[in-house]
Amino acid sequence: MASPSDRDLILRARRGEMEAFGELVLRFQNRVFNVCYRMTNERRQAEDLTQETFLRIHSRLDTFNLERPFGPWIGRVAANVCLNYLESVKLKPSELDEERDADENPSPETAYENKEHSNRIRIALASLPARYRLVIELRHFQEMSYSEIAANLGIQLSDVKSDLFRGRKMLAEKLK
Repeated sequence: MASPSDRDLILRARRGEMEAFGELVLRFQNRVFNVCYRMTNERRQAEDLTQETFLRIHSRLDTFNLERPFGPWIGRVAANVCLNYLESVKLKPSELDEERDADENPSPETAYENKEHSNRIRIALASLPARYRLVIELRHFQEMSYSEIAANLGIQLSDVKSDLFRGRKMLAEKLK
């Protein structure tokens, strides 16, 4: 038997079926955690923000437009939760959490090089101002278009382009 679609699970969750909402959480928890981790660069804080994201989603599930895909919406909610958190505290880059899941088994040399490269990128991303980090997250990790980013953040398209340009430039400078 095929698993239910996101739409079916949302409809069931709206009717109060906690099992359906639980299935949505299972489907999207890694995606939400990854957004939160890339935004905060702190594992424990990302876990807390992931939980807060799902609480917010549960309370706003009735506002979700069923004609749109659920994945991008949940990613935007997670990004907004993180942005609110980052604006409430002046978050500074911290020492990186070493726990990571490996998708493949590369050679020790390759694994070390990949880890070092990923760490450099994560450190550089974490050091960017929150607004640049957010547009980079939405564009490159959530794969949203410029116009989608502008609409979801309530900013002008030109501001999205400008922030992405500046954020990428700052990131490139930090990675030199």
